[in-house]
Amino acid sequence: MAKQTIKVGNKAPAFSLPDQNGRKVSLKDVSGKWAVLYFYPKDDTPGCAKEACEFTSQLAQFEKLDARVIGVSPDSQESHQKFIRKHKLKLDLLSDPDHKTLARYGAWGEKSMYGRKYEGVLRSTVLIDPAGNIGYHWPKVKPAGHADEVRAKLAELSHT
Repeated sequence: MAKQTIKVGNKAPAFSLPDQNGRKVSLKDVSGKWAVLYFYPKDDTPGCAKEACEFTSQLAQFEKLDARVIGVSPDSQESHQKFIRKHKLKLDLLSDPDHKTLARYGAWGEKSMYGRKYEGVLRSTVLIDPAGNIGYHWPKVKPAGHADEVRAKLAELSHT
């Protein structure tokens, strides 16, 4: 599965994935407002929990900027439900077990740990503008403080 290159200004790749409740969420469901699509490796791991909790704690500020925050990982709906309950998350989390959407957004590719190479989720975030175009892309993300970074960029872009 070839990783796509995400370019600011290009049309956002189409997607349609089930959320934690089995409801399909697609690109057209987020059109007309800003969307923050953040891609993360695994529910309930320390970095992923930190990132999800930071987005949740700032959700009201994202909503004031007319933005919807959505997490995407390969985990199952059941795993997402447990993660949401445990951390009191207020985000929709989408399941992409076959990695197709992850690949379309450049968030699936080669990683290495302790010298071993393997395929996995590349933690990244994409801002999609109300017209359905890529507004900004973070190809590499550190979980701590990322929600602040995204919110600041969103505020800047939505007022230009």
